[in-house]
Amino acid sequence: MSEAKTTTNHDEIRKWAEARGGRPSRVRDAGPGGLLRIDFGEPEKELEEIGWDRFFEIFDQNDLAFLYQDKTEDGGTSRFNKLVNRS
Repeated sequence: MSEAKTTTNHDEIRKWAEARGGRPSRVRDAGPGGLLRIDFGEPEKELEEIGWDRFFEIFDQNDLAFLYQDKTEDGGTSRFNKLVNRS
């Protein structure tokens, strides 16, 4: 199994996402701030794109960390990511 990493570093998260064509987004109608996501490929209709500044504002307010994987088990580029509590 490929190794997962966790970070709270904004630059690291942004570089990882952008290298895979990811855009900062949040779930529409999910309340104040919303549920954050990284959207890849064609924009998903239930997500609305937001800027990185807003993404990281919500990220920090909710005390989140970014769990991600660089490579798949077979060595390909992975897009696996998940937002988790820092604690």
